Amino acid sequence: MNETPTTWPKDDAIALAETVRAAESGPGAPARRRFIRDTGAAGAALGIGPLILPRRARAAGKTLKILQWAHFVPAYDKWFDNEYTKQWGEKNDTEVIVDHVGIPAINSRAAAEVSAQKGHDLFMFLWPPPTYETQVIDHREIYQECERKHGKPIDLAVKSTYNPKTRKYFGFSDSFVPDPVNYRIDLWSEAGMAQGPRSWEDVMRVGRKIKETKNVPVGIGLSAELDTAMAMRTLLYAFGGSVQDAEGRVVLDSKNTLEAVKFATGLYKATMTPEVMAWDASSNNRALLAGKISLCLNAISTTRAAENDKLPIADQIGLTKALMGSTRAIGLEHVMDCYVIWKFAENVEGAKKFLVDYIDNFHRGFVASQYYNFPCFASTVPDLDKLLADDPHTPAGKYKVLADVTKWATNVGYPGYANAAVDEIFGTWVLNTMFAKAASGTMSPQAAIREADRKCRAIFAKWQTKKLV
Repeated sequence: MNETPTTWPKDDAIALAETVRAAESGPGAPARRRFIRDTGAAGAALGIGPLILPRRARAAGKTLKILQWAHFVPAYDKWFDNEYTKQWGEKNDTEVIVDHVGIPAINSRAAAEVSAQKGHDLFMFLWPPPTYETQVIDHREIYQECERKHGKPIDLAVKSTYNPKTRKYFGFSDSFVPDPVNYRIDLWSEAGMAQGPRSWEDVMRVGRKIKETKNVPVGIGLSAELDTAMAMRTLLYAFGGSVQDAEGRVVLDSKNTLEAVKFATGLYKATMTPEVMAWDASSNNRALLAGKISLCLNAISTTRAAENDKLPIADQIGLTKALMGSTRAIGLEHVMDCYVIWKFAENVEGAKKFLVDYIDNFHRGFVASQYYNFPCFASTVPDLDKLLADDPHTPAGKYKVLADVTKWATNVGYPGYANAAVDEIFGTWVLNTMFAKAASGTMSPQAAIREADRKCRAIFAKWQTKKLV
């Protein structure tokens, strides 16, 4: 990406700006505006810049315009922008233009491009985007070509990009990001559990002990932001609850959900502080790196930030895999990379070829991401276990716990597929609110669950009338 990007022609830029404003004032706008407000500090802390519009294409040759987020591991963007896409462009007589936005801008930017029917050829979401199914091509043939070369994609990728109702692949997932438990080795060792927690009961018991003896709380968000949404689903699934069953029927109001909400309420009261009720998406990162919490759920961007910045706490951050609840040990993906090709894209065929070729070269992407982006086609990183085990940072071997992540990481919408209703429930923080109201005492656990269940059923009904669920 050039240091001095130019902009679209004036008329196109004005039109896109107007559609951004329209997208942020239409249905669901309060949640979007709140998300942008709450995570603005995170974007600033991570160096995420303002929205950059695509530049005009050169008169000669082809152009491929790609939009994706500003990666939490800067080394990946450096490789992707300045090395990989330039090499691919030279081989394919194509000028590749990569534009980056911060996480808060992804939804509003997508809505603006759809409204304008103009934008990027490839658009990357960090979560499944089934609500845009009617605006994108069927990505089936991309999966088929990659499968021919590299074997079947992991189930997590299919569950995140395929609609069994319409039999359409509404996206293509190249990679996902694990969401392990990050814990303070020194604090947990002093409390008698040097290897970190293995169950949610461990978090309750040892987390309480650390808070009482060291005045260092557990750090799991209970606010309207992405990390809370992932953590609460992890907890819900571990205790046997879910929003929908495998057939897509709403089943939130259940004894398993009640058990999960009661546990979360007890965990908040025993191990946490009210600060988590107002956290943004990077609050847990900052708190862990500052030594202010004993544990959080997060991707390895936290540990990599500590290592790359040579922070003293780097050697004291350990990782564990998904924790056992009353029913199962399960975790969510932290980020699900989902590329879409709009129907109105100007270079559909180039976008398809780019994705297939990128999977051919995914091993380079895995290394460039410092093991943050895990492959959706496992054969592309055959030495994954060895790379994780040989990571040179201390404590030695701490990344080995991620080697079997596909056995315990699952998708938003588990045990079913991601769908438009699940996407809306996620994006409007229905589950975040349910857990927070119970934990804060605003509602009883039963009342909070009933309220959330009614909202979920209404959302499912809306999308069922559109024949997408």
